[in-house]
Amino acid sequence: MNSKRYNKVAVGGTFDKFHDGHKKLLSTAFEIGNQIEIGVTSDAFGGLKGDIDSCKVRMSNLKSFFSDKSNFVVVPLEDPYGTTIYDENIEAIVVSEETEPTAVEINEIRVSKGMPPLDIVVVSFVLAYDGTPISSTRIRRGEINQNGKFIQ
Repeated sequence: MNSKRYNKVAVGGTFDKFHDGHKKLLSTAFEIGNQIEIGVTSDAFGGLKGDIDSCKVRMSNLKSFFSDKSNFVVVPLEDPYGTTIYDENIEAIVVSEETEPTAVEINEIRVSKGMPPLDIVVVSFVLAYDGTPISSTRIRRGEINQNGKFIQ
């Protein structure tokens, strides 16, 4: 685990069917950051993934889960990069193995603009009881619940 502390950390995603993988990703951001910016894909942008809860519902779920914390903001994402490509105060980004390539793209854009690259903190997948990653898609299909347990 990364033991470095950052003033401002970004993390983003669709965060549909809020599950244990999301909790691990976001908990990591809170462990390493003083201020956390959580980007949630907008209805227009996130709608590309199919049948998901509205951005308003997904943002509300995040705020509820972290109601004991005050050091974060939840913002809609209209593209894969959000504020990371222009906010020089962001020092690190927390990503899953699946979204690490986007973080690499973000750093390429930042460097091309003369901005410092972000430290990329990669969080491994949380596995369901069958040994495959927990995902919102699997939850929507009714294969598993938010904790990765099989639905009978």
